[in-house]
Amino acid sequence: MTEENSVGADRNIDEDDLYTFLNLPRDATREQIQQAYRQFSRIYHPDKHTDPARKKEAETLFQKTKYAYEVLYDEVQRAIYDNYGLKNLEEMKHGEQWAVVQRTMTPQEIREEYERLAREQEQRQLYLQTRPKGLVKVRVNATDLFDSYPYDMENEGKMFGDKAIDKWRSVEVSGMSFYQYIEAPLTTRNILSLSGELSTQNGTGSGVLSLSIRRLLSNRGRIAFTVDVGNGPSYSFSGYSTFAKHYFCDYGVGFHFDPEGIGLNLHSAVGVKLDDHLTGMLVFKGERGFSSLSTILQYQAEKLSLSFGIQLGIPDTNLNFSYSRSVIDDSLRLKFGARFGTLGARISYGAQKQVTDHSSVGATVTVGVPHGVSLTLKLTRADQTYLLPVEMCEDILPAPVFYSSILPLVGWIVVKKFIVDPMVRSQAEKDKEKQCKMRKKQMEQKQKEAEAAVNLMRAQFERVRTEEESRGGLVIVEAKYGRIISSGDVRTADSLDQSEVIDVTLPVQCLVKDSKLILYEPSKCHLPGFYDPCVGEDKQLWVQYLFHNNVHEVTVKDSENLRIPKTSHRVNTSS
Repeated sequence: MTEENSVGADRNIDEDDLYTFLNLPRDATREQIQQAYRQFSRIYHPDKHTDPARKKEAETLFQKTKYAYEVLYDEVQRAIYDNYGLKNLEEMKHGEQWAVVQRTMTPQEIREEYERLAREQEQRQLYLQTRPKGLVKVRVNATDLFDSYPYDMENEGKMFGDKAIDKWRSVEVSGMSFYQYIEAPLTTRNILSLSGELSTQNGTGSGVLSLSIRRLLSNRGRIAFTVDVGNGPSYSFSGYSTFAKHYFCDYGVGFHFDPEGIGLNLHSAVGVKLDDHLTGMLVFKGERGFSSLSTILQYQAEKLSLSFGIQLGIPDTNLNFSYSRSVIDDSLRLKFGARFGTLGARISYGAQKQVTDHSSVGATVTVGVPHGVSLTLKLTRADQTYLLPVEMCEDILPAPVFYSSILPLVGWIVVKKFIVDPMVRSQAEKDKEKQCKMRKKQMEQKQKEAEAAVNLMRAQFERVRTEEESRGGLVIVEAKYGRIISSGDVRTADSLDQSEVIDVTLPVQCLVKDSKLILYEPSKCHLPGFYDPCVGEDKQLWVQYLFHNNVHEVTVKDSENLRIPKTSHRVNTSS
């Protein structure tokens, strides 16, 4: 159940749909509104009922019918209702402040909504003050699983199973790193940030602590000063500014003190926005033992991202290209990249899947020379990132490429089936139970109103059914509304889940006019004699009817219109 559907279900319960109550389309003419009003007035008019209880029920439904007619027949009231709903229409009519809200809320709902918004505001303020970010990286060396040597004296004479076990035992964690970043606003223009990183590689550890102060000069620029301690002190100054209309620049200079002396690092970049999606940049980097000049062209659209670059440098000169595209409602992003240069060549491909609003998983396979084959798994939760780079093989072999490509896919299918999907279903059930509990009184009121309408329709039902039977017209044999489950190819009354389905044979027959029945697109739970038997679930309407004494059947979704009779609904009863 999507969020949109869930909200729609809430509104169906809280606020009546006047169009559906009179069984009218949204673009109904005034003549159609008058005809519908006359039809239902004949059913609900109190003077047609002598029993005191029935007379009281008829009075309630007649006033509701009259109110729906008055709102929809008046062009001004109808326009307000179409755009803002019943509550705001009533507030305007009574001279109250016109507050545009989605729906009327009970006191309990108001308290819960206020508490939820207060918690979100507190979390948002804390996030804006600190903006925490974290990265955990665990490097795994699994090259012994695939690398083969022509002769291994240590494993000579061992059985195949023992060799396989020894290979799995050789998989080891070769390195780990932890990074954390927070910031604290000092003023509206000055921001202090603190970050730290601890890492270990093959038994050797290191750490860096960084303190930075950033000042916003204007809407067009900023500068920052950073001090790093750990592997020798370093000091750096950087800035960013925009000029003209489409140009920007990024620059920086840093000094690093170590036993070899003072190292100087320089970087600068100049860019221009060529159009709404295309950006070009010229980047220079210079540091001890390495310098480069790069030209980069980037294309960034809603679903597509492309990048092409040429780097001239010492010792690395290369061409690089990257491509990514969002598919399947933007929940899946496919990626591809390539790099060819003096220090080697490599290609990479992968995918990133959005699991929830704040979580995503991804996998990237890299194949290159001299790097070999590697697989990187990625998990992102809010601003926390977890990386698992796995070095599969030092050479390019078919087996590690195949397993690196297929294992993440198989792993995701297993995790989704046995972990993600059960969690989502469990949360949906909890939300449904909570929703039903909150709506219990409203549902009971709607059910009583529907039952009263059915009782008042009985005379109309007998008259319409008799007329249709006499002419061989449209006779409703049976109609069910709710969460309908099919049994094979044919839907029968026995194949329906009775706990979440109601019988609507009588009200559907009463809506038949001149051997025709038309039900329009909005949710049918607002039709006279209907109510919502399964809040928050997808609902359907199943109808079995006779036309010219032939059996017909049809099932439509709650939001679909229904027009009968149709030849395509005819059931073949021949054996």
